Amino acid sequence: MDEERVYYSSSSDSLTPDEENDTFAQQPYSPEILNGLKVPGVPNHKLVLKRGVPIMLLCNMDQSKGLCNGTRLLVERLGEHTIEARIITGHYFGSLTYIARMMIAPTDKKIAVKFQRRQFPIAVCFAMTINKSQGQSLSNVGLYLRKPVFTHGQLYLAVSSVTNKNGLKVIILDEKGKDSTTTKNVVYKEVLRSI
Repeated sequence: MDEERVYYSSSSDSLTPDEENDTFAQQPYSPEILNGLKVPGVPNHKLVLKRGVPIMLLCNMDQSKGLCNGTRLLVERLGEHTIEARIITGHYFGSLTYIARMMIAPTDKKIAVKFQRRQFPIAVCFAMTINKSQGQSLSNVGLYLRKPVFTHGQLYLAVSSVTNKNGLKVIILDEKGKDSTTTKNVVYKEVLRSI
């Protein structure tokens, strides 16, 4: 296996232009604080990668080539300014692509400080949420259900991602944290009444 390579976001993370004019807002947010922020949908300031590591795209890059938010890839080569990766899920399985750094800002309105980060739009991905698995075709799927899936259709979505039933493994815990063989499949009865 190749040596690992560390990528830091280009220059320091910065406040978005509309906040730079607010002197009060700038004071508590030094580059070190901004670099330390870990926000969903935004790559970390520091990425540690190796050849062969699975990664996931954090934004839509080129939908016509299968490069969408949630696409899983495998790192092939690590360059100074680009990462070569192979798509490992979906219709474009096996396609080679190159990923460059992008300017990314959090979209969650609940985040108090608006900042932007120039980094590769990826995260190391040994696992993914049920929502991120939507549209994926996977040969092996492992579900860890500490509690029942809480949204209509999510259990179906997770189970239907696997291409062969032999590739599906499920761990279910009951309310007391003990192994179980059953779980609730949340379905809104209102939906069934109209059928």
